[in-house]
Amino acid sequence: MTRPTTLRGLLDAGADDSAAIVASDGSVLNHGELRAEVDRLAARLRSLGLGPADRIAIVVPNGPEMAIAFLAAACVGCAAPLNPKYRASELRFYLDDVCAKALITRPDETGSDARDAALTAEADVLDVALTGSVSGGSGPMDLLASSPDSEPATPARPTSDEVALVLHTSGTTSRPKIVPLRQRNLAQSAAGIAASLSLDANDRSLQVMPLFHIHGLLAGLLAPLSAGGAVACTEGFDAFRFFAQLEALRPSYYTAVPTMHQMVLSRSARHRDAARAAGLRFVRSSSASLPTPVLTDLEGLFGAPVIEAYGMTEATHQMCANPLPPAVAKPRSVGVPTGIELAVLDDRNRPRSPGERGEVSIKGATVIDGYENNPDANAAAFTDGWFRTGDEGYLDDDGYLFLTGRLKEQINRGGEKVSPLEVDEALLAHPSVAQAVTFAMPHPKLGEEVAAAVVAATGSRVDERELRRFVGQSLAAFKVPRRILVLDELPKGATGKLQRIGLADRLGLVPSAGA
Repeated sequence: MTRPTTLRGLLDAGADDSAAIVASDGSVLNHGELRAEVDRLAARLRSLGLGPADRIAIVVPNGPEMAIAFLAAACVGCAAPLNPKYRASELRFYLDDVCAKALITRPDETGSDARDAALTAEADVLDVALTGSVSGGSGPMDLLASSPDSEPATPARPTSDEVALVLHTSGTTSRPKIVPLRQRNLAQSAAGIAASLSLDANDRSLQVMPLFHIHGLLAGLLAPLSAGGAVACTEGFDAFRFFAQLEALRPSYYTAVPTMHQMVLSRSARHRDAARAAGLRFVRSSSASLPTPVLTDLEGLFGAPVIEAYGMTEATHQMCANPLPPAVAKPRSVGVPTGIELAVLDDRNRPRSPGERGEVSIKGATVIDGYENNPDANAAAFTDGWFRTGDEGYLDDDGYLFLTGRLKEQINRGGEKVSPLEVDEALLAHPSVAQAVTFAMPHPKLGEEVAAAVVAATGSRVDERELRRFVGQSLAAFKVPRRILVLDELPKGATGKLQRIGLADRLGLVPSAGA
């Protein structure tokens, strides 16, 4: 069977009468209704003259409406989903940066800043109400678009080479870069993820990741739909409602970032029976390295394998994944390449031998052709056909990839290189520590010093001196954090990922003359 090369082709995978979108209240859109809903909204977009070359921004909270808005926008032109928590000034920046021609948002307070940002361009406002049987939302959506000068012609349908989605990199150390993903990138990646997880029409994801992020869009939404399965579209991750959602929505898997998994574990003491009764086929983790203690505890909680995967926006999400049983999944590894070619290269672009560290580099059908309007970033990222990910790691003799950290996040303590991931694992081995993040702290003589922030396990108390002593039993002295802060919650980005770069400043850790 020929794989689809566009998103509209991908939507044809499911049987008309089988569930496709499930709302938090349990109401359902089947695949036939989903296609009709997407086509109806797509027709409204085309009636405004919007087509493959046009950017359609989306500012809608997680849920069925967001999923439908994304699918329709990407089937007409280029979807540009944005974080609904952005303020008006932030939204104006991103709308200008992607040259948005239209905006889909909500008419209520959740879309007020988006409307303000769009209306500065004197946009028209059109009502876009959902007509399907799903009732998870709280009302219609608005469509704001520039007024055409004359009656628009019906635009052509996007081809496989058209850009279907634009996202921004995190911009931790520089201006965010625009990542353009083509129709074929999305279709190929969704099918590849589905194949690596053996998804079929019986599978249902519990979609808790933000739908303005590549992880949620691909592994939570498009992958199960491409296999004819279903998506339980929640309002986003909520640790207090998570176990109730498992019981009510009956997913076969969920995919999340490590901090979300850790929050699930922190709430699990009274829900262990419910976790086992959920009958998950597997749990998936991606977007950051999953500490081994967290993986082990998750498998014990759900009685299901935990599949750690490795992805990034520039690769249309997944690059590697550990295989499902009975194949071997290796602890601390992010698995084997899936759908791309991968090599670990030295600074002269030569492949490293198994066990030798270097920069993880990729090429293949899901990798972007280049950043948008950014020749400097492209020159730095692409060499001899390889995209350099910025991650450090090594391959073992069996071809499994082990990540040792982001090259920019590596701590240089007076010439001694420290991997934050290694220190994270040592901290999490302590029974009183529920979450941990290690980062660089400025030092007047060494340049950088090792620091960490932790969250105590429920009912536990963390003593900094005792924790440093504990870590020193398994790590060399220069790797032991000089400072350990105990926090109620670790600072995270919009997608739930921990952000190490700049964390010392955010937490007020500044160098002192006596350090």
